[in-house]
Amino acid sequence: MCSYLLNILQKLTQCSQYLDILYKVERKVFQDIEKVTLIDNTLRLEDANKFKNIMILYSSALKELETKISIINDEFKYIHNYNPIEHVKSRIKSIDSIAKKLEKKGLEFTYSNIVEQINDIAGIRIICSFIPDIYSIVDMIDNCPDIEILEKKDYIKNPKKSGYTSYHLIVSVPITFSTGLVYVKAEIQIRTMAMDFWASLEHKISYKFEGNVPNSVNKDLKDCAKMINKLDNKMLSLNETVNTLDTNSKESNLL
Repeated sequence: MCSYLLNILQKLTQCSQYLDILYKVERKVFQDIEKVTLIDNTLRLEDANKFKNIMILYSSALKELETKISIINDEFKYIHNYNPIEHVKSRIKSIDSIAKKLEKKGLEFTYSNIVEQINDIAGIRIICSFIPDIYSIVDMIDNCPDIEILEKKDYIKNPKKSGYTSYHLIVSVPITFSTGLVYVKAEIQIRTMAMDFWASLEHKISYKFEGNVPNSVNKDLKDCAKMINKLDNKMLSLNETVNTLDTNSKESNLL
């Protein structure tokens, strides 16, 4: 009996020692996790503060661009008695999107990399009725003396392999602060309503498949892009016909 009890006590002692070792190991692991979490949170906090400072620049650039685009639209309407812009959308990239884009480029999350390597943190999308409106707006932006166009990409004449069509501009916008003048980069996308519909659907599909869209779906998207292009051209032709009939009717009434 005593031998049996002694055996149990030895096992309990061994178990206790094991639990004690396990506790110490577990505690060490949690201490390391707490340190990492603390460092990570500190880094995140510092990045967040820097990010907030940077976002003031890009938020100001959007306001400046929105004002200028509104003026361009008013001027176009005054000269041509026609409003080319259906609506305008604006956005600023999230910190996660910026971090992922820098990671994709193989770059660290630093102030200089954000400002110098990413051109589309501030973005404006101008939606037009017809394709010629796009080029008219590009010309008017090009003629703005305080907006410098750094890069042009015409995906209407040269669509992407996916079928994507739009006109992209990377611009530099002067922002006046109390401390002085700062030039901020932004992206302007100009497209028709039909192009925007296609691009929005393609983006949702790509996001759903995490970029690995099945070939059959890609083929259907390309076919839809061709239909979108035909639709844009057909609607333009219809609009020109209506304008011609309207002009002829007015001239006839003058006789």
